[in-house]
Amino acid sequence: MMFAIARLAAAASVMSAMASGICAAQHLTGSHPTGGVPGPVALENPGFFQEKFSSVGDDVFISGQPTEQGLRDLRSRGVTTVVNLRSPPEMAKVPFDEAKLVKELGMNYVYLPMRGTPELPYSPARLKEFADAMSNAKGKVLLHCTIAWRASHLWAAYLIQYRNVPVKTALDQARMINLMDDMRMDGDRQPVESFLGRAVPEVGHPKG
Repeated sequence: MMFAIARLAAAASVMSAMASGICAAQHLTGSHPTGGVPGPVALENPGFFQEKFSSVGDDVFISGQPTEQGLRDLRSRGVTTVVNLRSPPEMAKVPFDEAKLVKELGMNYVYLPMRGTPELPYSPARLKEFADAMSNAKGKVLLHCTIAWRASHLWAAYLIQYRNVPVKTALDQARMINLMDDMRMDGDRQPVESFLGRAVPEVGHPKG
């Protein structure tokens, strides 16, 4: 009887440790992220985000352009940092002042405009700025662009460079969001390669 009780206690201890490990694996923001990186999950999107809306673990959301209600909804879910990758001309078409609303909601606004141009490049410096935003976040993070394409490339580069995720795994996870590496690019290099500052043979390079 005592042996059976001991076995049950040991099994409970193992299950508890496994549960703790799962939670730790999902903690991606802050100065001490722990464990592995879970794959993204597509979330229900009742028109609050343009095209894509996904979560990664418990504390990262990746999406297209949010509406005002989308930002309010994420604030209620615990988002404290919004990272926006859209350029100023793109944001001029948004029917509300995103930066102002984010600040009114008590969230931190990190503006990293990028477009793949000499003025707004995809670069290792921009990747580091995003990594810093992840490290400095005091809660959950929203990363967005227009349709989550740029965000997917930046996320893949972040996983590879700062979370030591294997390249294939990082690309596969980003494809589940909106990497679209089968899309024809203007140049020879994909954004994820520009963020990393090196060629990534595993990413698609469609021929024109």
